[in-house]
Amino acid sequence: MLLSSRLRAGSRAAARHRNNFHPAVVRPAEQAGGQGCLHGPAKLGAAMEATISYDSAARFSPPQPSTTGRHMLPRIQYAQAPDRVSIAFWAVGDGVPLLVMYPPGFSNIQYEWEMPESSRVYEAARGWATVIRFDHRNNGLSERGVADVSLEGFSKDLEGVLNRLDLGRAHIVAGTDCGKVAIQFAAHNPGRVASLTLFRTNPGPGSSAAAPEWTSLRPVLEKDWHLFTDLLATAINGLDDGEQTARVARYIRESVNAEEFVAANDSLAQADVRPLLPSIRCPVLVLHRMDSPFFAIERARGLVGAIPDARLSVLPGKSPFAWDDPVVEAVRSFVLEVASAENRARFGVRSGTSFRTILFTDIEKHNELIRLLGDHLGRQVLREHERITREALRAHGGSEVKSMGDGFLASFNSTQKALECAIALQRSLAAENLGAGLSGPLSEGLRVRVGINAGEPIAEDADLFGTAVIAAARIASLAAGGEILVANVVRELVAGKGFLFSDRGEQALRGLEDPVRLWDLRWQE
Repeated sequence: MLLSSRLRAGSRAAARHRNNFHPAVVRPAEQAGGQGCLHGPAKLGAAMEATISYDSAARFSPPQPSTTGRHMLPRIQYAQAPDRVSIAFWAVGDGVPLLVMYPPGFSNIQYEWEMPESSRVYEAARGWATVIRFDHRNNGLSERGVADVSLEGFSKDLEGVLNRLDLGRAHIVAGTDCGKVAIQFAAHNPGRVASLTLFRTNPGPGSSAAAPEWTSLRPVLEKDWHLFTDLLATAINGLDDGEQTARVARYIRESVNAEEFVAANDSLAQADVRPLLPSIRCPVLVLHRMDSPFFAIERARGLVGAIPDARLSVLPGKSPFAWDDPVVEAVRSFVLEVASAENRARFGVRSGTSFRTILFTDIEKHNELIRLLGDHLGRQVLREHERITREALRAHGGSEVKSMGDGFLASFNSTQKALECAIALQRSLAAENLGAGLSGPLSEGLRVRVGINAGEPIAEDADLFGTAVIAAARIASLAAGGEILVANVVRELVAGKGFLFSDRGEQALRGLEDPVRLWDLRWQE
């Protein structure tokens, strides 16, 4: 068989290129003074800003100097799954939220930026999408030593990342065995998956791994993990490009150790999600390689036939990795088509994204205010706040996207109108003096924080989301009651329009990669 011949050739080649491999190290994403090394299986803090790569002995290693790669490594952050497992992730770009999942054993979100194949794809996709990558439990930089490696456990990792980014919905791309995880999540959370792309996925029992006969190598795995990964990489990638095969072998070692590899692959191979396929309600794209030696097209056709709104795309080549232009273009066309249709239904726009100014408001100390006022009077005050806000939006051409009880999300076609609305809102609230006369820090009554950003939000159902919206919310959270903070892009868009600003400097926004320069809109002058 093809796999067996590759393995025989690989065992001879392994010795020739073994010295090209290096053990995993720990590299800080940002130098954080005064923070020591982590040891043992303790949970990683959800807000921890360190990049941690796990070695094959399953121990945290001390930080080492970062190496300069071809691309700049995004800021790696941590989310917490519902079962409190810490999940490492990054997000880059500003567009359609696109969450990319790789199977256990092939996932290290730091090392992927050192691999030219994957980093090139991320750079291309970030031009039209917010690309989100995370390592599943027991993989890459995420928490290790986790006992639950079931289908449900891996689904919780996905849920934790979406929650951490405040994403109601996302487009999901899942490769091989991770497709089962994506199917499980989409079936049980239909409102959170805008579209689903499945690459070489077997929904039934058995593996859809790149080299499904890897189990024949188990005797080697049990004796020599390093040799096993060399042989597996050769079986998957062949010997035509020795350097790339060497990178794949190191990629596996940077992702998991031997025990983690076996546990995750055995668990997912036993899972059967075929009964869930008819309940998937989002559009689905099934990708198949035309010359794949390990994955028959009948399996892809069966998957398409079982899902109500699915289509098949047959791509050239035989690579088991989704790291080339045909895959990227197929995903881009499909995702933007879905986003465009939903945008037309919601806002009448013609593309997957439409430039808008986003206004986000939030009542300062909302819970404490209601506690002091009492439920009845508190609700009266909130109703007046809602009336004033909606009047300001109507007067300035704003579209109310949603009310959250303690604030509003609104969008504007005109940046100038958005700022004029924010000023009118603050002046009306100051004149009404709602809830004034309380004790302590609430003596001035209800005060609202306003954050304004501009960008290309994504319309999904009756909501707007994406990086532009997240940034507006984060900006509002940095304002004090009665303040209006705007992103630098907003200030630039209204240059020469007569608005007065005070520079607040660059500020880090939680959940976003780069700091943003903020300005205080001086509405009282």
